[in-house]
Amino acid sequence: MTSVAEPTDPAATARSLARAGGAPAGPGTPDAASSGQPTIAVRNLWKVFGPAEARLTRQSGPTPTAEAIDTAVDKHGGTIAVNDVSFDVRPGEVFVVMGLSGSGKSTLVRCLTRLIEPTFGEVDLEGENIRKASQERLRELRRRRFSMVFQNFGLLPHRRVLDNIAFGLELRGEDKGKRHARAEEMLGLVGLDGMADRYPEQLSGGQQQRVGLARALAGDPEVMLLDEPFSALDPLIRRDMQNEVIRLHHDLKKTMVFITHDLAEALKLGDHVMIMRAGKVVQIGRPEELVARPADAYVENFVRDIPKSHVLTLRWVMRPATADDPVDGPVFPPTAVIRTALHAAAATEKPIRIVEGRTLVGVVDRASILETIAGRDEAEA
Repeated sequence: MTSVAEPTDPAATARSLARAGGAPAGPGTPDAASSGQPTIAVRNLWKVFGPAEARLTRQSGPTPTAEAIDTAVDKHGGTIAVNDVSFDVRPGEVFVVMGLSGSGKSTLVRCLTRLIEPTFGEVDLEGENIRKASQERLRELRRRRFSMVFQNFGLLPHRRVLDNIAFGLELRGEDKGKRHARAEEMLGLVGLDGMADRYPEQLSGGQQQRVGLARALAGDPEVMLLDEPFSALDPLIRRDMQNEVIRLHHDLKKTMVFITHDLAEALKLGDHVMIMRAGKVVQIGRPEELVARPADAYVENFVRDIPKSHVLTLRWVMRPATADDPVDGPVFPPTAVIRTALHAAAATEKPIRIVEGRTLVGVVDRASILETIAGRDEAEA
């Protein structure tokens, strides 16, 4: 049985190992295939800005219907920024929220820690209802269990890099020696050895964002919230920082919620991606699910120019094995991205054998590989 090596690109390797194909989750519905308690569970979350919010929250009783909320906004004025959003974030995954400007994604991530107070709905952190937390408990959660990285780096210009990284630990009341030792450790983790005594103005944009990541990691949070952290960076630096997030996630297994308006970034980083439009969830799924089965024309238009062979896994193009299929073809896991099998498909006429664990789950013919690489439309298949 011939084995074929996995791709050597770190980003491709990390993402292909995380993707496993399957039926797409419905809009606004947590992935039914996932099991166990989610790290973050969001249910029927609303955020209304403006006069209508005060009118709506003045009433006691259950959450108003969508029609009642729409009526209040029309009558009293306001904006629905987050519209009945539900999703789960599983332990150790990168959950990406993707949408254009005005889609509600940044408002949503701030609602998770009540930097913006939700109007209605539930936000649970491992079963704890964040919406019922006191202000004292919220401060504790933000200092110890959550960390946040913003688009603007938010570094203190009068403090050295080391002190910027240690700032959150200082707010916790940890002694200077302990917090500096932790900050030094984080410097090495994000590749900034030797820069402890520099000031933010002496760093490049990418280096400043690495300091922001190090500061977020210094407190060893359970959940990292990243709100378009790389939007202000040049393309090459942005790519390096994306790879850095993938590396850190692979090494530390942190649960991350990552906000972006860039589809390519979402597909590269996300274990699951949620696409938002006008405050609503359009589709939730793994990157290959969004590309293979867009929920509607809006998502289809987004993914139209994405090379399917760079995102879809072999699970999406395999067929059942038959008794006539050779038993000595190349072997790949079903989670391998299609393009990584191109060299194997070109080298033999034998179908690629898709093996999960020790079980043969299907085969992929060379024609299917080459058709996907060439970008043949599924409608023509």
